[in-house]
Amino acid sequence: MFSRSCHYGLQASLFIAHETADGGKVDLVTIATAQDIPRHFLSKILQTLVKQKLLKSTKGPNGGFELMRPAHKIYLYEIVEAIDGLDIFSQCGLGFKLCSNNHPCPIHDDFKVLRDQTKELFNQKTLQMLIEDVRLGNSILGLGLMEEA
Repeated sequence: MFSRSCHYGLQASLFIAHETADGGKVDLVTIATAQDIPRHFLSKILQTLVKQKLLKSTKGPNGGFELMRPAHKIYLYEIVEAIDGLDIFSQCGLGFKLCSNNHPCPIHDDFKVLRDQTKELFNQKTLQMLIEDVRLGNSILGLGLMEEA
């Protein structure tokens, strides 16, 4: 449903929120390495999030990325909107351009339910909620934060 750019943007945003929760910044190389995201690709995605005022970027030796607002005020929906746009929550599950409620594709009704549930979930979840689950050990946040078994 989401583009690779959007997945990477969500992963990087969560990583930044986690790593900067007590202040500070996290640099591009650290994010790319920890999340196994190609650095050049990640750079473009993060710049999009900076332009959309979700992240702040500081250059220089002590530079890096940080959230523009507190993690509890950034919803996953905003990140999706910044990268993939809102059409992602109304597109056909099979990719047909003419699919609609009046002219449904074979999976329209089933996919609409899933799409609407996903939209609602992303409207409710903040970065803070997700990083809290990571801190409590209920979930993981990519390669960089996985505990050794």
